[in-house]
Amino acid sequence: MGGCALSGGARQPEEGGAQRDGGAQRDGGAEQGWGEQVLVDLNEARRQVIKESWRALQEDVTKVGVILFVKLFETHPECRDVFLEFRDEEDLEKLKASRELRAHGLRIMSFVEKVVARIDHAERMDRLILDLGRKHFRYHAPPKYYAFMGAEFIRAIQPMLKGGWSPEVEDAWQTLFQYIFCLMKRGFLEEERNQRS
Repeated sequence: MGGCALSGGARQPEEGGAQRDGGAQRDGGAEQGWGEQVLVDLNEARRQVIKESWRALQEDVTKVGVILFVKLFETHPECRDVFLEFRDEEDLEKLKASRELRAHGLRIMSFVEKVVARIDHAERMDRLILDLGRKHFRYHAPPKYYAFMGAEFIRAIQPMLKGGWSPEVEDAWQTLFQYIFCLMKRGFLEEERNQRS
């Protein structure tokens, strides 16, 4: 699998090297998708931007969650197959009004809130994200879908932040979601290996 190479952020290099978490590196490239290398640098400036923009979004979390899923299903209808409760619903207007969609959107936003709350505490944040990746193996939700969620989250929050939106805000959230997806994928693959052994 390689490993997620994580640079900066809440991560302070350990004495004597860059290795951590069973071979994942703090500096270098991180796997994105299925092998493409990308640097994930969740540095102090990005973490601060994420915390500030999250505070501005907190009033609209339900709305963001619903928009996120409706847009996800519009742009990537194949993602519906992962969600039993949404699989057969073709009418996006009905989905928007769905209690199940609203509840799932809130669960996603609650997860993002927990990540933001732990963003300065690397080990706690990593455990949370890895655990979600493991759960996604049990939900039969493979990593190929994870990046879609981040892109739709960013599209959903942009109009909500209005004048607070900037290239720096977009960059910070993109970096956070790259980080999340890298660790979720690791958790998914770890659980897959555990189930096979």
